Amino acid sequence: MPQQRADEAPVPEGRAPEAKQPVPEPEHDVKQSEAEPVVHVKQPEAEPAAKPKKPGRDRYLDLLRSIALVRVVAYHLFGWAWLTVLFPSMGVMFALAGSLMARSLSRPAWGVIRGRIRRLLPPLWAFSVVALALMFAGGWDPGKSSDGPTWGWVELINYVIPIGAPPFPWSIGSKSGLLEDTWAVQAAGVLWYLRAYLWFVVASPLLLWAFRRVPWVTLLAPLALTAVVGTGLVTIPGETGNAVTDFAVYGSCWVLGIAHHEGFLAKIPRYMAVSCSALIMAFGLWWASGHLGPDGWDLNDIPLAQATWSFGFVVILLQYSPSWQELPGRLARWDKLVTLSNNRAVTIYLWHNLLIMATVPLLDLFYDLPFMQSESAAAALDTTYMIWMFVLVWPLIGLAVVALGWIEDIAAKRSPRLWPNGAKRGGSRRKA
Repeated sequence: MPQQRADEAPVPEGRAPEAKQPVPEPEHDVKQSEAEPVVHVKQPEAEPAAKPKKPGRDRYLDLLRSIALVRVVAYHLFGWAWLTVLFPSMGVMFALAGSLMARSLSRPAWGVIRGRIRRLLPPLWAFSVVALALMFAGGWDPGKSSDGPTWGWVELINYVIPIGAPPFPWSIGSKSGLLEDTWAVQAAGVLWYLRAYLWFVVASPLLLWAFRRVPWVTLLAPLALTAVVGTGLVTIPGETGNAVTDFAVYGSCWVLGIAHHEGFLAKIPRYMAVSCSALIMAFGLWWASGHLGPDGWDLNDIPLAQATWSFGFVVILLQYSPSWQELPGRLARWDKLVTLSNNRAVTIYLWHNLLIMATVPLLDLFYDLPFMQSESAAAALDTTYMIWMFVLVWPLIGLAVVALGWIEDIAAKRSPRLWPNGAKRGGSRRKA
């Protein structure tokens, strides 16, 4: 992270003051009357040394992560393609994770990788137990996979450690059931992020080593790879191709996080960084305009546009990074929610899609209420149905945080907490 500059260098603590030079003795005696009056000048006291910043989380980065999570939930609920342009959440989240990973790599690499994987897996296991139980209860047989009966069962290992894509049924249950028949696709579809995150964590020691030697090559190589595998120039079939494409698309964002931690971005003049980023983002939009997918301007369907737009967006965010110890001004009112969402980011991400679908049967119960029997009342609910889904999903996410979020604490070897929003007992706020 860019270091704050001080106007004056602080006096080092514990340093002894310099010894004063002795005044030479006069060669002959001088009478007091003849001598000039002695004026005692008070020496200016040295300024106290500046206190070092207390180690802790950067609240600006925490705020970005919270915004990214809200945007992910909104996108998966409303499906608005323009949200991928407004705020490229996945690129931001990978950049923040890359910065934290680089900071941790001041310790031995193997221990850091093991710790990151340890924090990731238990929340995934809890999700997998519930998801697989529902799939099996719905009659799903992994042995009927198109990859063959044996391989279909072997691929279930990805629900234990996400090294690849987990299998799931494309249709399960019935359209008139409690959940729509594509719920398994929606629930398991978010696991691609955990797969990409795992491979980025494993590759981080090598990426950090390469960045310190050839920073520009390491930073821009994923964009070049995206231009090859994300445009159809070279096609890698199957889930291997998807994994390589994901790694390429978001690789530069991860390395940007490393660059931010190493102070590399702070050395680039801001006007130059912003100008170049704007050009890269403009290229991304230009490319997207000629390669629109079935959902129009949804950058998730256009790898090269996603990579370049996310890259430029993240550069600008990190260039203006103020490195807050506390949220300033009006943002302070969101402090507890920002702290909570950062402490439960994995839980929120894993469960939000399944909980979005759970809002549908709950909202359908409103049609049976006595005051909803008129056509106008039912029409009003029909018109605002998606908005009410967005409103209702947050209490459900809160319940998931209380019921399952403590698993993140166990995985991190912390005491389990039900609602870790940074507030101490008695109402005072704890600094994150």
